Amino acid sequence: MKIFATATAALVGAAMATAAMADDLVVGVSWSNFQEERWKTDEAAIKAALDAAGAQYISSDAQSSSAKQLSDIESLIAQGADALIILAQDAQAIGPAVQAAADEGIPVVGYDRLIEDNRAFYLTFDNVEVGRMQARAVLEAQPSGNYVMIKGSPTDPNADFLRGGQQEVLQAAVDAGDITIVGEAYTDGWLPANAQRNMEQILTAQDNAVDAVVASNDGTAGGVVAALTAQGMEGIPVSGQDGDHAALNRVALGTQTVSVWKDARDLGRAAGEIAVAMAGGTEMTDVDGAQSWTSPAGTEMTAVFLAPVPVTADNLTAVVDAGWISKESLCQGVTNGPAPCN
Repeated sequence: MKIFATATAALVGAAMATAAMADDLVVGVSWSNFQEERWKTDEAAIKAALDAAGAQYISSDAQSSSAKQLSDIESLIAQGADALIILAQDAQAIGPAVQAAADEGIPVVGYDRLIEDNRAFYLTFDNVEVGRMQARAVLEAQPSGNYVMIKGSPTDPNADFLRGGQQEVLQAAVDAGDITIVGEAYTDGWLPANAQRNMEQILTAQDNAVDAVVASNDGTAGGVVAALTAQGMEGIPVSGQDGDHAALNRVALGTQTVSVWKDARDLGRAAGEIAVAMAGGTEMTDVDGAQSWTSPAGTEMTAVFLAPVPVTADNLTAVVDAGWISKESLCQGVTNGPAPCN
């Protein structure tokens, strides 16, 4: 599987429709589960890009229901959406929505999660590399012992992209007998409560003999840390991703090892710009930075992959300097922590 990464989110440049051309355009965004912290940041960036282009934003929240998402998208189309940005709740169940959009000539941006359909432009971060970054950070902190793998939602292809990247890094240590994977579980809906329950069950089964946890995002990491804390085990290496404020605070506190930062401002801005460009007639293959990519199932896609950044105790200052989080939020409850919390 070939993965391409781009270093910036300045994606559509010359192909971008002008504000005058976009004045009458409506972009509909279908969120799978808007209650997750990070999507509010994505939404603000999408709105800013659409505002800059003079396009209108409309949205819906599927509330973790694939059935509701299909009806939501029907509603967005009925409201006059000229382009759709879809954060798919279920990669398989979303098919009829893509067909409905195609029937109306409406371009689709598959946002952050793969939609297995070559009519959907795929915009995300390099999720295999995110998995590698998570595993590298945990392996560096804990090069031996019993590992637990807390995966994402079984209906989200990203869960397996991440898991594949994690295994690439861990395989040599597994083969050498340095680490043993003693537990592994998908997290339905990426919900922290489900991750906590899975972690509690694994701790019980292993009589707490766990030395490190590779959790696939910051929400699941939060559930894992809650389970560990209840057993007095907080501080063992735990990974995550998304740069959630609570997770970055955990990195500063020392209860989470890494949060792979995928700057949602870049992703949201890119999605808004690409949606406007395609609504204005730009072909997927003409979007600046677009690459040909073959999915694990063999679907030839057009895609853009942004580059993630692992944030650990060694580079926490970067997220403050970037304006992603305030020093006060980052350092809440931290004494004698890493810079800038020292």
